[in-house]
Amino acid sequence: MSFKFCLATKNSSKAKEIQEILRDFNCQIVLPEIKKLPEETGTSFHENALIKASFVSEIYKDIPVVAEDSGLVVPALDGLPGILSSRFAGPDADDGKNIEKLLKYMQLLKGEERNAYFICVAVLIRKGRNPEFFEGRLYGRITKEPAGTGGFGYDPVFRLLNNGKTLAQLSPEEKNRISHRAKAFIQLAKYLEMAV
Repeated sequence: MSFKFCLATKNSSKAKEIQEILRDFNCQIVLPEIKKLPEETGTSFHENALIKASFVSEIYKDIPVVAEDSGLVVPALDGLPGILSSRFAGPDADDGKNIEKLLKYMQLLKGEERNAYFICVAVLIRKGRNPEFFEGRLYGRITKEPAGTGGFGYDPVFRLLNNGKTLAQLSPEEKNRISHRAKAFIQLAKYLEMAV
C-alpha cells in the first residue's frame, strides 16, 4: 500500500536520511514550503516534535504530517546534551563546536561513564485523530576523539558497542539499518501502511 506524508523539517541531511530509510516503502515524502519552523520550546523530545508537527499541520491540513526530534543523551551528564543537542555549544554552533564542548565535558569520564544513546521521537498528526508517537534508540559510547567522515552531528564520536566503529565510519546504508531514526521511522511507516 502507498502512503504520503509531509515531513516537518528544514534540515536537508535529516530529510535525505529519512528518505533513504524509507526507500523500501511505497511512500511519498513532501517537504514543507515554509521559511522556518517554530522555536523548539518544549522540555522533551516528544514536546518538541509535537510543536513542529502541529505548526506544519495547520498549513498542510489535507495530508498526514510527521515531525521528529532527536538527540544524544549521556546519562553521566544528567542527560545532556539531550534536547539541546543541535545547539549545545550555542544557537549558531556547528557540529564541530558541539562535539568539542561534549568532549570537554566528558574529559574526566571513563569506561561505562561514557555510555550514551541516540534517541529519535517521531510524531504523526492526522486530521481528527490524536497524535501518534514512535520512538527509536541506539546505544553506544562516546569516544575521546572523532573518527570517520560520514554522517553528521555527533556521529564521529559515537562508537557502537558491538563493532567498535563510530557511526561516522559506517556507510549510509549500514547506518540506516540500525540508527535510532531508522527504528522510529520504520515503526511509523509500518503503522501508516496498515492504516491506509
